Amino acid sequence: MSRLDDARFRAATAFQRHVGNPVLRRLPFQTLLETTGRVSGLPRRTPVGGRRDGDVFWLVSEFGERSQYVRNIKADPRVRVRVKGRWYTGTAQLLPDDDPVARLRRLPRFNSTAVRALGTDLLTVRVDLTDRTQPGRTIDGTSL
Repeated sequence: MSRLDDARFRAATAFQRHVGNPVLRRLPFQTLLETTGRVSGLPRRTPVGGRRDGDVFWLVSEFGERSQYVRNIKADPRVRVRVKGRWYTGTAQLLPDDDPVARLRRLPRFNSTAVRALGTDLLTVRVDLTDRTQPGRTIDGTSL
């Protein structure tokens, strides 16, 4: 990774961690991806852009395997996705052979533009949705 890419990664993740994500997580219709923390075992919710297409939810990680939620998926692919205020359980798959730039063309424009502008190592993530879950429940079924 070049020095410029590393600086972009650090700046973007610091902003997301301390400003963007805390605000966006509180918005009722923001799309969220919930993973299980690979070290803590606690639910981790990350605002994402993406699109549900039938029983599949698609998104593109702007920092590939450096993204914390991607690292969590590698440790445990069971996830939940909140789309339009409703929670769905699913299994995430990382698709390094998919063309993330082409995929972004089919996802919501605002988020896709930001991912292309800030991203340094794009990675497609596919979530196969299995069912709808109750609000306020985490992946392992415990209440928040």
